[in-house]
Amino acid sequence: MSDIQTHLDNGILTLRLSRPAKKNALTKAMYADLTAGLAQASADDAVRVVVIAAEGGDFCAGNDILDFAQDLPAYQNPDTDHDAMPVFQFLKAITFFEKPLIAAVQGQAVGVGVTLLLHCDLVVAAEDVRLSLPFLKLGLVPEAGSTLLLPERIGHQRTFAWMALGEVIGAADAKQLGLVNVAVAREDLDETALGMAQKLLKLSPSSLRHTKAFMRDPEKLWQVIRAEGAIFRQQLLSPEAQAAFMAFLSR
Repeated sequence: MSDIQTHLDNGILTLRLSRPAKKNALTKAMYADLTAGLAQASADDAVRVVVIAAEGGDFCAGNDILDFAQDLPAYQNPDTDHDAMPVFQFLKAITFFEKPLIAAVQGQAVGVGVTLLLHCDLVVAAEDVRLSLPFLKLGLVPEAGSTLLLPERIGHQRTFAWMALGEVIGAADAKQLGLVNVAVAREDLDETALGMAQKLLKLSPSSLRHTKAFMRDPEKLWQVIRAEGAIFRQQLLSPEAQAAFMAFLSR
């Protein structure tokens, strides 16, 4: 059974993270399934809007560390075609995705569980949401183009404080900063995201596609993502990152 559930209904494709026992931490297989889902949506004219959601109390706890650790030699090998790795395939797919993308996020969202939201056109948050970016704490650097997208959205100082000081941002602050469109009760999360998607269905698909294209520069963003990835791989060899991984794996 896949840890990504897909459901197409009246032009709305929902990609739902379905690994609640692990707080929807992402594995290679989940990245591959998300990429396939976005490719399906891009190729199918019947798909007008995509919603990314999650089962359980938390949206996404970031990468699954045990799964990630299995690929450490590949990440650290300069001869590896890193663009072909599942995580980068997903990041490329979401960067160049032309149709409207909505996220419905609840509970904890950590690391890539936050940075993927920056690629979404609309974000609905439950009132219990807690957003954190622990990359620097782990001796790493941020990813998914967040070093470009976040300062553009909330400014340099606020971004640096969030990344460097270990802050956790709740729903009210996320809305004030423009990271989410609306904060709702947990029980209203999916319905609110669906309502937004249904409003988009009433608009011209080509008008939406062109408008989104004018608002983004995916080629520039993809180059930032690749540059972040190169430094991320270097940092995996740092004493701080090695110690963080060993501490987790020894639990």
